[in-house]
Amino acid sequence: MEIISESVDFQLNRETAIAIGKFDGVHVGHRRLLEEILEKKKDGLAACVFTFDKSPAVVFGLSDGKVLTTREEKRQIFEELGVDVLVEFPMNLQTAATPAEDFARHYLSDALCGRFIAAGEDLSFGQYGKGDAALLQRLSGELSFTVKTIPKVCIDDREVSSTYVRSLLEAGKMEEVSTFLGESYCITGIVAHGNHVGHTLGFPTINLVPAKDKLLPPYGVYFSKVRIGGKLYPAISNVGQKPSVGEFQVGIETHLLDFDEDLYGNEVTVYLHHFQRPERKFDSLDALRQQIAEDVRIARGYFTHL
Repeated sequence: MEIISESVDFQLNRETAIAIGKFDGVHVGHRRLLEEILEKKKDGLAACVFTFDKSPAVVFGLSDGKVLTTREEKRQIFEELGVDVLVEFPMNLQTAATPAEDFARHYLSDALCGRFIAAGEDLSFGQYGKGDAALLQRLSGELSFTVKTIPKVCIDDREVSSTYVRSLLEAGKMEEVSTFLGESYCITGIVAHGNHVGHTLGFPTINLVPAKDKLLPPYGVYFSKVRIGGKLYPAISNVGQKPSVGEFQVGIETHLLDFDEDLYGNEVTVYLHHFQRPERKFDSLDALRQQIAEDVRIARGYFTHL
């Protein structure tokens, strides 16, 4: 997958089918857009995702910048789906002031050789957010591309949106999060050294430090799966600060149920399937050990029936 990042000066030499949006979470609504451009590969068009390195809300100080899916995680998802070109367009005060028609002409038509554009009903781009699907339809004849407007995807009469998925995540409703995302919420990172208390307790763990902009679910214990080299392993994960062992840095500590190889320095992805219990401080390491053993017992039953 070709990645164009940190630049407004780019030029492709192949015709493309473009999906444009923020793609936070890459939920099932986003995936509907992606299906459209991936289908156009059969017609010889390169599948291109046009997204932004940050949202306008962050640029204008209206958001804390926390995201469901980090830049690295989105790259991984897009590549796995078969996207050919990913544009991570710089969003700043200058680029945000680009008139919408100029934006469509210069970037979507000229620079990206766009011949097909999949646009959501709520698409907004360009100065004052005036760029939308209707504008693209109006310009389509002049700029020689076709536009397909994709209606909002609904699940159980609820519109799928990143905002709603965020609210589910912050409530710890992981099964519902999975339904709206199309896959389980995940955290990708490099396995780092921890304090090795898990090994001492008889439950060795791997540790990930989440990106600073990663939106996390409530602190607590989750039944999870870990992807290692294309294979998934059942696990339990603690998201939080591990107060029982005196840590304060937020991390994801995961005990794999049936895996004991050294993973330090490897990139892994942890998928959180079910929120089991809140994080709490135990009076002793022995009490913590007993609780972990009980969590493991319940987790095994959970994955048996999953």
